[in-house]
Amino acid sequence: MTGPAGWWRGKNTPAKVETYTRWSFHFFTVLEAVAIGLPVFGQVSPARSWSLFLLVCAHSVLCGVAASRALDWARGTREQPRRTLLTLVVGTAVIAVLGVVLSGSPWRPVDDGEFLVASSLFVGVTSFGTGTLALGTRDKRRMAYAVLGAAVGGGAVSLPLGFSGPAALITAVLILLTAGFLTFTAAFSVWLLNAVFELDEARETRARLAVAEERLRFGRDLHDVMGRNLAVIALKSELAVQLARRGRSEAVDQMTEVQRIARESQREVREVVRGYRDADLTTELAGAQGVLTAAGIECAITGTATGLPAPVQSALGWVVREATTNVLRHGDPGRCALSLRVNGERVTLTVENDGVPDGAGQTLSPAGGSGQGRGSGLAGLRERLGEVDGVLRAGASGGVFRLTAEIPLPCSTADGRAAGPGTGAGAGPGTGAGPETGTGAVPRTEVGAGPEAEAGVDPGRGGAAPWVSPSSVPRQVREATS
Repeated sequence: MTGPAGWWRGKNTPAKVETYTRWSFHFFTVLEAVAIGLPVFGQVSPARSWSLFLLVCAHSVLCGVAASRALDWARGTREQPRRTLLTLVVGTAVIAVLGVVLSGSPWRPVDDGEFLVASSLFVGVTSFGTGTLALGTRDKRRMAYAVLGAAVGGGAVSLPLGFSGPAALITAVLILLTAGFLTFTAAFSVWLLNAVFELDEARETRARLAVAEERLRFGRDLHDVMGRNLAVIALKSELAVQLARRGRSEAVDQMTEVQRIARESQREVREVVRGYRDADLTTELAGAQGVLTAAGIECAITGTATGLPAPVQSALGWVVREATTNVLRHGDPGRCALSLRVNGERVTLTVENDGVPDGAGQTLSPAGGSGQGRGSGLAGLRERLGEVDGVLRAGASGGVFRLTAEIPLPCSTADGRAAGPGTGAGAGPGTGAGPETGTGAVPRTEVGAGPEAEAGVDPGRGGAAPWVSPSSVPRQVREATS
């Protein structure tokens, strides 16, 4: 969507608040010109009316420029505009005094209309100038001193300008109230703007911490797998070298065991990378809810994964992971809903989140043409769903991004297994829990693509040699070399 609506929807929440704050203070410039400048017409002569109106317009423009630069400073995009603020102070004082002089005082007696023009212009210009100055400081005491100084100074200056004692007192009180209100408005607006940006940064920090925690978990799993297996491989290789130097035939058995451990390590690393050690849809849904909630996003989950086949759960688990990542990294969501439904022979997973512009994403299918979506994440999901004849659709409408995955259920799901040999209760190869199942989704030779596969050794079931723990290898080395 193009135009003002699309431009507004394309902004995140902090940017919207900043735009609203800036345009509010720009509107104050128009308000000052309309509320103070226009009423002078008809109260004094046309020449003085136009002179006063132009003075008020000049002051309103000066306030607008000072407010814009002060907000830039508040957001840290520029240095404090000291010269602009000083110009505003001098300009406010000069325009306020000059406005009273042009209204007819103090050189001749003024009628009621001229006095009304003089007092309203003096109070209005002084109050708007003082309120704008509050944007250029973070010190609350300075803000209070500026308001009190404007009130006292305005009351004192109004006496020699022709105001009576009671009129000067009323002028001081009006400046105190009006300037105090505008100063409070300016200070609260800056505080709210900074608070919104800080909350957004905190939300992004929570999301990054969630990702960092997942990386730490992955690192721990990878260390547990590779650290143990590499230690065993090193010890068994040393044993095989010692046996080979002495012409012992047991060296071949030890190297066969090294091959088996290497294939087992390859399989376990692939499980860690693909996440099949915890490839349970219920766990993925609970994890997604925890991560999104920690990131400050309201998350609701409906449906249950009980009874679904392991390949279907694995594919949908990846959809949940990718969708959760997209919610955290893209857009500015406030809520996210995950729905799992089983309708007859199909299971449907729907993920919806708000805070995204229209046109984000497109329909993806296993047999689709381009089907790339935004980035490689959706394309990877399409490939995974293609292994189980699933369909992936993604798109945005009305500020809501919707991702839908549909997978046909096999004829029999009594035990949560897909048709094909080699299924079981585990989550490793041959269990039906991942791409390495016996369903024909991925050839079994993908695990052992080297000479081991040609030798007919099944990496999922292991070789004939027994597993030797690291603690027992040094003893074997001593026995073989003795």
